[in-house]
Amino acid sequence: MSELAFLSAVELLDGYKQKAFSPVDVARACLTRIERRGAALNAFVHVDHEGAIAAARASEERYRRGTPDGPLDGVPVTIKDLILTRGMPTRRGSKALDASGPWETDAPVTARLREANAVILGKTSTPEMGWKAVTDSPLLGVARNPWNPAMTPGGSSGGAGIAAATGMGALHVGTDGGGSIRIPASFCGVFGLKPSFGRVPAWPLSPTGTVAHLGPMTRKVADAALMLNTITRPDSRDWHSLPYDSRDYLAGIEDGIAGARIAWSPRLSRFDVEPDVAKTVAESVRSFEQLGAVVEEVDLAVPDVHAIFRPHWWIGCYNAVRALPREKRAMLDPGLAAAADEGSRITLNEYLDAIAARGALGAMLREFHTRYDFLVTPTVAVAPFATGRIAPEYLADVGNDWTRWASFSYPFNLTQQPAATVPCGFTQSGMPVGMQIVGAMHDDRGVLRAARAFERACPWHDSYERRIEA
Repeated sequence: MSELAFLSAVELLDGYKQKAFSPVDVARACLTRIERRGAALNAFVHVDHEGAIAAARASEERYRRGTPDGPLDGVPVTIKDLILTRGMPTRRGSKALDASGPWETDAPVTARLREANAVILGKTSTPEMGWKAVTDSPLLGVARNPWNPAMTPGGSSGGAGIAAATGMGALHVGTDGGGSIRIPASFCGVFGLKPSFGRVPAWPLSPTGTVAHLGPMTRKVADAALMLNTITRPDSRDWHSLPYDSRDYLAGIEDGIAGARIAWSPRLSRFDVEPDVAKTVAESVRSFEQLGAVVEEVDLAVPDVHAIFRPHWWIGCYNAVRALPREKRAMLDPGLAAAADEGSRITLNEYLDAIAARGALGAMLREFHTRYDFLVTPTVAVAPFATGRIAPEYLADVGNDWTRWASFSYPFNLTQQPAATVPCGFTQSGMPVGMQIVGAMHDDRGVLRAARAFERACPWHDSYERRIEA
């Protein structure tokens, strides 16, 4: 049963067709994993055991008749608790939101997965309103890293990262407004992709606006590509969305990166990186040369991205809670309340300056990618740190500003480019390290191809179950 829970979505679909096992077998295996470790790690805010088994039985019957229906028929998936899901509460990690609903609407990504006959297991945990890059909330408490429960899984898609790493489903939907897919994927040792902005339709628009993306978190790269085939399908409710591209994201994923031009930037000119992380990523970058790519170390002189991102994010925090009545605002995570208060004090001129600086950064990166196919960096400057903190202990002076240690991720929310994290090793203390691959705007396929080339050369999921349980 445990082995079934760790199979990839691609392997599951093949097994269903061969009648080696059934969607019910797999759903039960994943639900067993959730029962065994989900509560201890705080991965889920809602588990729909009855609904998942019913969906799996319907899928099992379709396979029995030889009439599977949908590209993900019977594949177990999870949805982050920021995303509307019919029949399940979307609490956004908050006690201030009413759980009673009614919950009658699917967001576009949920609707597409349901139409593909995926089996929705439940809703994964997030910090309140997704405001920070660690996962704890007034609603659920502290989520914990599966490699070491004393450490954070990162955030804000921390529950999805935990679920992906521990066999609690094959496909997981995360959101990423400043690194919220890539940070927990890196900390939990799984693959995560922030697609180009608008590639995956979103509705309603995030309170943080056009820095927020949706994307897949999986154990294998091909699963993310398979998932994109479904969740990128159009939805008229998102007027920001890109024109639909019907090409198969799995097509060409095995083509490799021979001849690709890769810029390796260990610090993006300005960011300090923990030595253990820096060494692990630097050693991993060499694999691209062995794969035939041309790798050049580049001191990419980015501007002060913190000053650009901060007004966007803090105003987004204010926007997320501004409609709450006073008695509800008193229930908020104190850090979120402080961030919202700070966002309310940002002036119009400061915000307009940040918008202009964002445009200049985007133009700079567009020009950069006329010379390089990919930019490679560490995903996160730090290794997973203790739970109950918003930053490593030695960064105690940052207050509630998680962006001080997540500076490799949010530049590419500002520029809206596709960016993925691939597991590339472990620290001396045994915690996962991620390497970030950034592509030119709209080159999601190229990022998947580069990630798959690295995965093939340095497979991180061999004996995954044994390693995560050790």
